[in-house]
Amino acid sequence: MKLKAIKFFSPEENVPEVKATAKAAPLPTGYISNSGKLVFPATALRDLGIDPESANFKIGTQEGKRKIKSIYLVPAAKSDHTFSFEKSGRGHVIPLAVILKKGGVDFENQKLIFKISTFDFDQSTKGYELAIETEAPKPEYTGKPRGRKAKAVTDSE
Repeated sequence: MKLKAIKFFSPEENVPEVKATAKAAPLPTGYISNSGKLVFPATALRDLGIDPESANFKIGTQEGKRKIKSIYLVPAAKSDHTFSFEKSGRGHVIPLAVILKKGGVDFENQKLIFKISTFDFDQSTKGYELAIETEAPKPEYTGKPRGRKAKAVTDSE
């Protein structure tokens, strides 16, 4: 028998590789109330590092579009052209009913949410993009029923 070149393995090569899958943190979300206010929960503001008491924003949308799909918030110094937060319940709001109505956003008849992501407005300024979506209804539960079984009703009773 002819001797062949054999590659031998070490026990370290037999250890399965564990891939460190870092889950991306979910984007903070808020919603648009049926009175046309952008509602930011306190946790979303904390996650983004926004101080609602002192923050002022220039608010805009993408130019040339008829319907508003995203709203852009860019931090700015307090002036006549900036918007600020108002305290409401557990969170803070920015009232934008007239702007949203003109932009074709139907906030009165459907539940709208927005996902907040960041973008670089310029080298020193970080802005926030609010992508508006309709809230998807919960899918119907198709699993096994839980709990006690209902007593069977008989005709003789």
